[in-house]
Amino acid sequence: MRYGIEIFDRFPEYVRGVVVARDIENPEGQEELRDMLSEIQIQTRQKIGEQDYREHPHIANWREAYRRFGVNPNKHSPSVEALVRQVVKGRQLKSINAVVDIFNYISLKYLVPSGADDLHKVVGDLRLRYARGDEIFVPLNGQQVEHPRPGEVIYADDEKVLCRCWNWRQGDHTKLTPEAKWVAVNVDCLPPVTRERAEEITREVAELIRRFCGGEVNYYILDRENPQIEI
Repeated sequence: MRYGIEIFDRFPEYVRGVVVARDIENPEGQEELRDMLSEIQIQTRQKIGEQDYREHPHIANWREAYRRFGVNPNKHSPSVEALVRQVVKGRQLKSINAVVDIFNYISLKYLVPSGADDLHKVVGDLRLRYARGDEIFVPLNGQQVEHPRPGEVIYADDEKVLCRCWNWRQGDHTKLTPEAKWVAVNVDCLPPVTRERAEEITREVAELIRRFCGGEVNYYILDRENPQIEI
């Protein structure tokens, strides 16, 4: 399976960390992870005021990136913004399963978008690319087929869109369940997050998956100098 990034022409400083974990356990309800997720939410509320979270450099950068490919971030919020908004407005994030809890924890700790997919449900290769507009997308926990806008940044395999607007909304096809055994966790980084910082964050994701899920875990850094990997 090839995994490639095709948007460096417009976003040359973008970095994506990818953690690939095979033969994992992905249980629900791990107490230590629940406690970590609860604590990071408290810290987020303390650090970020309800009125100014959109101005934080790690959120404002994504809002500007969305505008650059023609999407209004007030209507389609970057995932890190949506997560922070829930937290600062007092909505408690629920524990889902180990991998989901880990990427939500990391996203709040470092204020970077993060998400994951079940690789057993992927068809063909994975690409972060610009949409033609005829691709198939079914939103998480939904049933109705949607199509991305032409030029929208999408994360897709050979048959379907896994995530629309870069990291706005995940698709239903590759969502993580407790039965997932082979996963890819993505960490999206734009300046002011440096490549070195992106690698540190990605390494921490890998360490957390080894700790809580076991399995064989590797991580990769994709940037304009290294735009493709083989999984």
